[in-house]
Amino acid sequence: MPEITLLGWIHTIIAIIALIAGFYTLAIYKVITPEQKTGQIYLICTLIAAVTALMIYKHGGFGPAHSLAVLTVVALVGGTVVTKIPVFSNIAEYIQTFCFSGTLLFHMIPAITDGLLRLPVGDPVLSNPNDPMLKKFYLAFLVIFLVGYVMQFL
Repeated sequence: MPEITLLGWIHTIIAIIALIAGFYTLAIYKVITPEQKTGQIYLICTLIAAVTALMIYKHGGFGPAHSLAVLTVVALVGGTVVTKIPVFSNIAEYIQTFCFSGTLLFHMIPAITDGLLRLPVGDPVLSNPNDPMLKKFYLAFLVIFLVGYVMQFL
């Protein structure tokens, strides 16, 4: 795995702050919204993390992590804009919840991938980004997201 660049460190630190704020917000408020201070921190840090992810090209080109970054920006914009469209007023809260909670899923996929490919330093858990163990983590995160969304919905 290549060394982490300065931009990579900035991206990682901001993403970690976002994850802490996001999970804290879910634990305390059960939903992430821009009305909560921790929700604002999560959303801003998530946007910065997504934008900085689009500037990192450690594998030479546009890859799956970049696609997740684009999805994250789309979800952030969609979750923010939907509450301002009158025709969606009855369901805007549900769409916003889906979008903002979805960004947590989008955070976790590259986080576990990079973490397992880099840590522990010198002897990472995985040596290949196509390892089947990652697919199991991705599936687990998807199930947790869906269960969490249903719980928020109820």
